[in-house]
Amino acid sequence: MRDSAPARARLADVAARAGVSVGTASKALSGGGRMRPETRERVLGAADELGFSPNRHAQSLHTGRSWTVGLMTTDGIGRFGIPVLLGAEDALGAGKISVLLCDTRGDAIREQHHLRALIERRVDGIIVTGRRTDPRPPLTDVEGIPTVYTVSPSEDPRDTSVVSDDAGGATLAVEHLLGLGRSRIAHVTGPAHHAAARDRAARTLKLIEGTGLAPASGRVHYGDWSEAWGRRAAEAVLRTDPKVDAFFCGNDQIARGVADTLRERGARVPEDVAIVGYDNWDAMALASRPPLTTIDMNLGEIGRVAALHLLSAIDADETQPGVTTVPCRLIVRESA
Repeated sequence: MRDSAPARARLADVAARAGVSVGTASKALSGGGRMRPETRERVLGAADELGFSPNRHAQSLHTGRSWTVGLMTTDGIGRFGIPVLLGAEDALGAGKISVLLCDTRGDAIREQHHLRALIERRVDGIIVTGRRTDPRPPLTDVEGIPTVYTVSPSEDPRDTSVVSDDAGGATLAVEHLLGLGRSRIAHVTGPAHHAAARDRAARTLKLIEGTGLAPASGRVHYGDWSEAWGRRAAEAVLRTDPKVDAFFCGNDQIARGVADTLRERGARVPEDVAIVGYDNWDAMALASRPPLTTIDMNLGEIGRVAALHLLSAIDADETQPGVTTVPCRLIVRESA
């Protein structure tokens, strides 16, 4: 005869072990109620010791919460959305909150469809992320649902947004190249109508000109976010300014194209010409020859900070309107 399975711990068992009432135990486990920190810790410790797992359905009925958060992204390939999602999950997981990923693919109709589905699921909050740093219109019909915007900030200053510090990232790149003794720095970037390209270019020019130097070839080279553009731009810079000794590129794809052209022209990287990219996209940065020194936008930290803002709005009804900026990081590899 098989042994019967051990009985599942009940909330009453946790309360008894912690020496508190069932009501107090329930509030401590759900993160609500006012109590001494040591009381809450005692309840959580008792739950761990007994292997107690809260019944989320019952909690939902009691608290009105679904213990789910929606993450809506316009980034179809996940280049920016997935790191933000992982960072958010790290922060939300401690509270046993699940994340529902919705990919709008940049389509307004699809976004409305996903938004209706999240509302019907009674999500506790929504994180919105994009693949561009340009401000975006806020979601509609989400009154009462805490919402945080990431990467692409909301156009409404009353909303909560968490973004990467593009100006700071450009500063890290240019100061690194200047620190290496480079004095003929070219800047090759994406479309001029993209905020990321404009913001990084403005800071780059300010820093270079602030040292009494001028950018290689005398201007910023705007184009698109592709390797092909990086190759064409590198050819143009080398024709107009053969003494160029560094490239700061608006993303890693452009930087990889620049590296290809320099290698084909017989220039040594980084001995003759140094290269710094942007994004720290492993698929590009590590596959480049040589591997790219680049700027990491810290997307995981953006997701984590956004989730913490969301939790404050959900649990304590404390919103933080305005834009929170997360610093970038310089990742040094072989190209500079």
